Amino acid sequence: MSESNGGVDDTARARDRATVAAQAAEAGAAVAHESFRRNIPVEVKGGKTDVVTQADRDAQRAVIDVIHETYPDDPIVGEEDDERKTVPPEGPAWIIDPIDGTNNYVRELRVFATAVAAVIDGEPVGSAVVLPALGDTYLAGPDGVTRNGDSITVSDRDDPQTCTVCPTIWWDFDEREQYAAATREIVQRFGDMRRFGCAQAVLSMVAAGGLDGVITNVQANPWDSVAGVHLIREAGGTVTDIDGNPWRYDSTGLVASNGVVHDEVLAATQAIDAGNGQ
Repeated sequence: MSESNGGVDDTARARDRATVAAQAAEAGAAVAHESFRRNIPVEVKGGKTDVVTQADRDAQRAVIDVIHETYPDDPIVGEEDDERKTVPPEGPAWIIDPIDGTNNYVRELRVFATAVAAVIDGEPVGSAVVLPALGDTYLAGPDGVTRNGDSITVSDRDDPQTCTVCPTIWWDFDEREQYAAATREIVQRFGDMRRFGCAQAVLSMVAAGGLDGVITNVQANPWDSVAGVHLIREAGGTVTDIDGNPWRYDSTGLVASNGVVHDEVLAATQAIDAGNGQ
């Protein structure tokens, strides 16, 4: 799997990295699942809802160990501990979230995920999102996008009144007007709304067609977003920033959809700030 061999083409290199992303995510998810519903102690990192457990750290170490077995010199962008927090614009890197949805995890709710994305020059070439308590593994790479080994695609719903859309990423207590505006725009424009408390899970659900759109007007952390965004794009969907430009790891806003109703999903996202007087 070394990239030092000039005879290996870009597709093969991407396939190698996608394979390692899958292996790393599965290893981290296994560690997280082992401690799930085991009355694990909970720590607070920042605000009252910004929590972490030893399982987060242990799962992150398991993910990194798998990556470094094959790519020992690659930088890691990760949520916990001392891993770097910004994506290098050039060269290979890995973006990981050992437990996305830690608030669900500590409440013994099954919607949490381990997410790993392999990127080169900031662009994902392979990603994996594993939801161990639900038994779902989403993978994307040069050979397509799958859930539990079966090919998936975004939905083909074209009537917003039949669509289900999810607000995601956290609006803190001083931003609840924006949270309220996001939910208002969804319930007024679309058939229904869901919220799961795990960004990588809902992005995966868009890729598989269970959800038709995901919106936020804030900047998403790369570990909460890049792996799932890659799934959606490989499954035929559209992901932009709040201005409708192609989404990047450093974009403001994250607007994801099946592509067919993207204009309406984008309009709902843009109305969050407008409805809040911004």
